[in-house]
Amino acid sequence: MDIARHLALIDELCFRPFPAQHGPSDDGAAAPGHFTAVLESSHGLRGGDPAERAVTVEQYEKVRDALYGRLSPRWGESAPWNLQTVLLRTEREEIPEPWAALSARARVAYLWEAEGTGRWVAVAVADRDGTDEVQLLAVVTREAPP
Repeated sequence: MDIARHLALIDELCFRPFPAQHGPSDDGAAAPGHFTAVLESSHGLRGGDPAERAVTVEQYEKVRDALYGRLSPRWGESAPWNLQTVLLRTEREEIPEPWAALSARARVAYLWEAEGTGRWVAVAVADRDGTDEVQLLAVVTREAPP
């Protein structure tokens, strides 16, 4: 866990040009209009021990909360954003990316409009799918949240 490194990457993504096509990036995935960076990822928890998975989720939530503590003085305090409501909306309406994908992977995110960049930043723990690794994600996009 390296909060300074995570913050530096988020700052970089707020100014990095978006790619013309979907594809992997050095930090996760990129697409026209958004980046999804994997800040931390478990190894070997796909379908693994639920107790070990819960410990990892708790650790990543602490890092997410620490990032909130460092970013909120800069961009403002915000309540946790319940992604369950976004996920439910995907059943009856078109939710733009990266928000639809984030709601399928994570339950809660902290969200800011990164002042002066024209971009939105979300930090979340992706733990919805027990057959996938637990990941701490940073999403940077020009698409306003739904």
